[in-house]
Amino acid sequence: MTDADELAEQVRAGDLRLHELEDHADNDTAAEARRKLLESETDATLDTVGDYSFDAEQAEPNIENMIGGAQIPMGVAGPIAVSGGSAEGDYYLPLATTEGALLASVNRGCSVIRTAGGADARVTKTGMTRAPVFRVQGIAEAEEVVSWVRENRDELAEAAESTTSHGELLDVTTYVVGDSVFLRFVYDTKDAMGMNMVTIATRKAAELVEDETPASLVALSGNLCTDKKPAAINAVEGRGRSVTADVRIPRETVENRLHTTPEAIEEANTRKNLIGSAKAGSLGFNAHAANVVAAAFLATGQDAAQVVEGSNAITTVEARDDELYASVSIASLEVGTVGGGTKLPTQSEALDVLGLRGGSDPAGSNTDALAEVIAVGALAGELSLLAALASRHLSSAHEELGR
Repeated sequence: MTDADELAEQVRAGDLRLHELEDHADNDTAAEARRKLLESETDATLDTVGDYSFDAEQAEPNIENMIGGAQIPMGVAGPIAVSGGSAEGDYYLPLATTEGALLASVNRGCSVIRTAGGADARVTKTGMTRAPVFRVQGIAEAEEVVSWVRENRDELAEAAESTTSHGELLDVTTYVVGDSVFLRFVYDTKDAMGMNMVTIATRKAAELVEDETPASLVALSGNLCTDKKPAAINAVEGRGRSVTADVRIPRETVENRLHTTPEAIEEANTRKNLIGSAKAGSLGFNAHAANVVAAAFLATGQDAAQVVEGSNAITTVEARDDELYASVSIASLEVGTVGGGTKLPTQSEALDVLGLRGGSDPAGSNTDALAEVIAVGALAGELSLLAALASRHLSSAHEELGR
């Protein structure tokens, strides 16, 4: 009987709990013991789940009760030609997905953008948010809290920034609803996505608010942040990186490479992405920006749940005399090149492909560059899908690829 078998038997007998296994064995053995237990309890075979290439100890900060690895096919889009505020040159964008035809579609868009001379991209706003909610007795106390916050921004910044060597408090916006007071803290988190950073910093600032005002903290997140949920506040104010990518494509290139016209793509975008989305009450006015965002997040170690905010994008298209203008503006792209899942071996390698792993000088420019490349990748995907719809080739493309 192996060490893993013995540990699995102890869990089965109730002598150990699943989360205690690392106290009695190394991480890989603990993961193997959990797999053996699950196999005996469920009749599943977990050979593939257990065939992972990294040391389980490396994943300890990222997972509890580990049993193995979920392997997702990874492809590459590009080269993507980007002229950005931080990204400059040709980039290969790793994309992890199980959706057939996605990489082919994005690569077609990348090729068209490259033929047109590349796309421009800029991060227009940066700010990770956390918004605690406080209880007060009524509107008089709420006004007292709001006034104190407005008059003591420097003190709040000092408290928040005492918890981090990288984060910088940019702003605090107040909202009052009856006897609830919300404070939306906005931080520059440099190259980190920064959710943990701002949570810890905001907790310290919230303690100061409680000490100096009648407010009593109810929850460190009051959902005005807004994290991992569709929200208009993120569409308007942004969260993480607000980034726009655009391109001008000669009419001849549209006709020869996309097999349609600028006018047809503009009409498809207007009727589908703008009118259709408005009628649906959508917060995203785009064709499938989340497809590229999700695949890039999985490949590069971002928080996959924040694809919700990453889909908060508007695609615009204009047919001009001799060209097609197209843009994608993503209001709340929450990415980082340090921390979180970016440290995992597969994801680190994907960031190495981009040349954007780790911190940068100036701080934040690696993450700005990543946001710009993802935005251009999303633009490539939008162009390709809109062209397929305009030329009525969408279903035939899936048929040809056997999807």
